[in-house]
Amino acid sequence: MIIFMCRQYEHAIAITNRTLVKGDFLKQMQKVIHLRPHAVILREKDLSDEEYEMLAEKILEICRESGVHCFLHSRISVAHRLGCRRIHISVPLLLAMSEEERLQLRTDFQEISVSCHSMEDMNIAVKNGATQIILGTIFETECKKGLKGKGLGFVTEICKACPVPVYAIGGINMERLPQVMKAGAAGGCMMSGFMRLA
Repeated sequence: MIIFMCRQYEHAIAITNRTLVKGDFLKQMQKVIHLRPHAVILREKDLSDEEYEMLAEKILEICRESGVHCFLHSRISVAHRLGCRRIHISVPLLLAMSEEERLQLRTDFQEISVSCHSMEDMNIAVKNGATQIILGTIFETECKKGLKGKGLGFVTEICKACPVPVYAIGGINMERLPQVMKAGAAGGCMMSGFMRLA
């Protein structure tokens, strides 16, 4: 049963949001990480760099113990300080960097994950060294109510053109994960599904 559970989540990326967790966030993350998802992206945008670094140190340790990859979200300097070689960034952040900074990114990080919302975004990300794409928003989602999902056709279109793995985001759950994979994605990202996991 444990082996099945581990395999069940191997194509899912856990996106954190501690405000969705009932109870202790670190205990919830231990539970999530022990399910062996493909990776964890530590989001927590509202924290100061100092608070984020303290939390990241703990999450990275839990991930290391379980052999799960952890991406820090946008905090390049924190990643450097903690020796984390996986970063998740947005296309606007990428475009705000100098050419030199973008080249440095490829040297400093083993994996670069980039949020994309269009074919243009995907091309910019890949050109600048993205090793994976987080593609959204595929289905209408709780955190972006009213924003119409781009659908499975959009996933197929991007996946056909993209040379690196694509992970769908937005309204993804364990029922929809096989659908996005059938459309060409390597997997999907889940936030509430993991943060509210009993």
